[in-house]
Amino acid sequence: MEWNQQTLEFLSNSFRDTLSPLPEPRRRAESSLSVASDSPNYGLAVLRLVAEPSVDDAIRQAAAVHFKNHLKSRWTNSIPDPEKEQIKSIIVPVMLSSTPRIQSQLSEALSVIGKHDFPKAWPALLPDLRLSLQNACNTSDYVSVNGVLATVNSLFKKFRYEYKTNDLLLDLKYCLDNFAETLWQIFERTSGLINSVLASGGQPSNLKPLIESQRLCCRIFYSLNFQDLPEFFEDTMDKWMLEFKNYLTVKFPTLEDASTEGVELVDGLRAAVCDNISHYMEKEEDLFKKYLSGFVDAVWNLLVVASASSSRDRLTVTAIKFLTTVSTSVHHALFARDDILQQICQSIVIPNVMLRDEDEELFDMNYVEFIRRDMEGSDLDTRRRIACELLKGIASQYKEKVSEMVSNQIQACLTSFAQNPATNWKHKDCAIYLVVSLATKKAGGNSVSTDLVEVENFFASVIVPELRSQDINGFPMLKAGALKYFTMFRNQISKPTAMTLFPDVVRFLNSDSNVVHSYAASCVEKLLLVKDDGARARYTSADIGPYLLELMRNLFNALEKQESEENQYVMKCIMRVLGVADISIEVASPCINGLTLVLNRVCENPKNPVFNHYLFEAVAVLVRRACEKNSSLVPTFEGSLFPSLQMILARDVAEFFPYAFQLLSQLVELNNPPIPPHYMQIFDILLLPDSWNKPGNVPALVRLLQSFLQKAPHELNREGRLNQVLQIFYKLVATPRSDEQGFYVLNTIIENLGYDVIAPYMSSIWTCLFSKLHNNKTAKFAKSSVIFMSLFLVKHGPQNLVASVDAVQTSIFVMIIDRIWIPTLKLITGSIELKLTAVASTRLICESPVFLDPSAGRLWGKMLDSIVTLLSRPEQDRVEEELEVPDFGETVGYNATFVHLYNAGKKEEDLLKDIKDPKQFLVAMLANISAQAPGRYPQLISENLEQANQAALLQFCGSYNCSIV
Repeated sequence: MEWNQQTLEFLSNSFRDTLSPLPEPRRRAESSLSVASDSPNYGLAVLRLVAEPSVDDAIRQAAAVHFKNHLKSRWTNSIPDPEKEQIKSIIVPVMLSSTPRIQSQLSEALSVIGKHDFPKAWPALLPDLRLSLQNACNTSDYVSVNGVLATVNSLFKKFRYEYKTNDLLLDLKYCLDNFAETLWQIFERTSGLINSVLASGGQPSNLKPLIESQRLCCRIFYSLNFQDLPEFFEDTMDKWMLEFKNYLTVKFPTLEDASTEGVELVDGLRAAVCDNISHYMEKEEDLFKKYLSGFVDAVWNLLVVASASSSRDRLTVTAIKFLTTVSTSVHHALFARDDILQQICQSIVIPNVMLRDEDEELFDMNYVEFIRRDMEGSDLDTRRRIACELLKGIASQYKEKVSEMVSNQIQACLTSFAQNPATNWKHKDCAIYLVVSLATKKAGGNSVSTDLVEVENFFASVIVPELRSQDINGFPMLKAGALKYFTMFRNQISKPTAMTLFPDVVRFLNSDSNVVHSYAASCVEKLLLVKDDGARARYTSADIGPYLLELMRNLFNALEKQESEENQYVMKCIMRVLGVADISIEVASPCINGLTLVLNRVCENPKNPVFNHYLFEAVAVLVRRACEKNSSLVPTFEGSLFPSLQMILARDVAEFFPYAFQLLSQLVELNNPPIPPHYMQIFDILLLPDSWNKPGNVPALVRLLQSFLQKAPHELNREGRLNQVLQIFYKLVATPRSDEQGFYVLNTIIENLGYDVIAPYMSSIWTCLFSKLHNNKTAKFAKSSVIFMSLFLVKHGPQNLVASVDAVQTSIFVMIIDRIWIPTLKLITGSIELKLTAVASTRLICESPVFLDPSAGRLWGKMLDSIVTLLSRPEQDRVEEELEVPDFGETVGYNATFVHLYNAGKKEEDLLKDIKDPKQFLVAMLANISAQAPGRYPQLISENLEQANQAALLQFCGSYNCSIV
């Protein structure tokens, strides 16, 4: 795309139309730009449009955003190198000459390039930025200064997040050599300008860009110091720390007293300083300790003021983090005095734990985010949680003092609530929050404990009144806190007490508050997971039976409430209850109807993958438990589910394909032959090659194919279906990503078809497998091959195995045994697979003429050595985990993720149920053949088995009273 007047007009008009409120011109413009974006020099042309002063600012802004996104998607794969070099040569001056909004977009675009090219493929960038920064600073152009600093900050962030390697350290050294001194010069000069502005009255418009500049310098400082302490910063530490402390103590009244925006700007700088000193406290404690006392005082004084404000979150959190770091260090004595601990509790912890208007608003307006922070522990950067982390840090050194003081605060909060419950309800919430947040998790389990209160007494006096309240919508945040406490301490609360309150928890599922009915659902779900000694479930189907119909009705009603149509906590509870409850017809019928209605609804627009997964798990567990108990329900379930599953396939709801195929597998397996015609239509679609083109669907398709092969093996002999199935096997086994799935298909064929049916195909199957073993063998493929050959032997005998293999090439079976079977056998894992391969290998050496021939003594001994290794040594001593190299070529294009449905899983079949112990089977077979040729086998054992395996075999013989003569 050449840059001329025509290009300028085309791009200007197109970007103008993308801003149109009318959908048609907007779509037309987007389509035109999408086509044009494939042209050479397109990105360069858009950047030149952004630089064109005659074009309207809104159009240039839209072009800048588009340019940034264009680079994100194409910089590494489709922009030619000459165009890249031209873009890199002009982007810095274009950025610096632009308005702040455009500058922001171009800074991000520059960072996109820098992520891939800086510094090695763009050595001119940092010198150019440094020169531009110095020029802008000399003219006090702080719009440009901050534009360059924002870009440098973005470029240097990689030093915080990337793994420490030699290449990263070389890049860091380059940046330090070229920028560290400049950073200090800018920081020092800006500090002087701030002092001058403050001395002359502190005009806000002059202060704001200077404060922002210092904040950006602090973030760059953080990045450059993150990996190790550089020599430059060690040499200049005194100067930096003096400035840092100054910004924690100095006031900016013209900004802070004038507006919330001004407070946020100054707090942003102070928070960046707190991040820096926290980092030095963690990483460079010995060097930092001389400054520590002064910083603790400064942060403390700042925090007492900030904690009283409801809007200074960022500063409050970073400041408390700094004090928490100090409290867990060797300098914890700074917090040892009782008066200091008392002040921490009263002036920092309680104000920050007490609910604020923002918390209530989040509770009402965004329940998902509230729960994510409150229940799921992602609130480490919230004031409530970080204040409790400070208490935990101090308690690590002064546990008794902290426990006593916090217990007193909890009691004070409860007393305040008792005096005026309607007005002081937040005090009770604060007490509950402190108990729950300061509880400690016991090692090796889900149980928690607390020294602040006696769990059951606190539950009875504080929590039970809330749970027993008949007004399920009154004071919802207290109800949520009570349910959270019940959930958290579920292991300590006795079963009789819990069951007395179970109907109340079920009642709260009807609450209009999304958080409350979510917490009620989570409470029920977690109670059903509680285990007593011996891993026995504490709550059984008999316990929840009397409440089951009401429980399920309330759960489905909760899904009808606004904003909870896809409530993952409610659906997870439905899944868990159906997995525990006794599923009668009275329960099954409304449940399958309710789940089907939800399924049809989410098919219109799948949004929440977690909710969707629990939905399909709930359907799967209901189908499994209800139909296994009462097979007469199968037609009813089919009538409800089949239209929904057909809709998923017909509407191409790709996210749900793997789920649909797994549910279809369940339904197929619940039918008795002959399979109904509507299933056979799906079977024929399943055999079409196009059905297998999406890798994400393959495991579920294999699962469905296995179900058909098991339930309708006779259908394979009709209309060339067996050949179609084998073509699927050949396709799957050809690539490492799906070869294991190919073996699942092949194994199911061998399990369910007679030898006369599969014999004509065996030569091509063996040829396929041996070719892969020869050209591209992996440990996984070799193990799958040995398992398959073992299965073949167990089903069709050693003679057919040897004959069919040698039909491919004379005597190739011995070579396969020697090079593949024997070395791979000791790597087999899984109890069923271990038994199958051990028994098959035992039968080979005891029944096959190949091994009984006197000339095969070494082969016989080596096979026995592998069998004994397999049976005598624990898995971790035999197997090293193989790191499979992913085949990146297969990830191109659509690749939906397969998610396994636990409740729709295929039951593993043990084909050797009659053989209880493969060790006993081995020595019994060896005793039998040795009796026919006395003296031969003891010699082979001594010559070919490792000493440890000889001892293990002798132990086997003693254990089962067998002897090898």
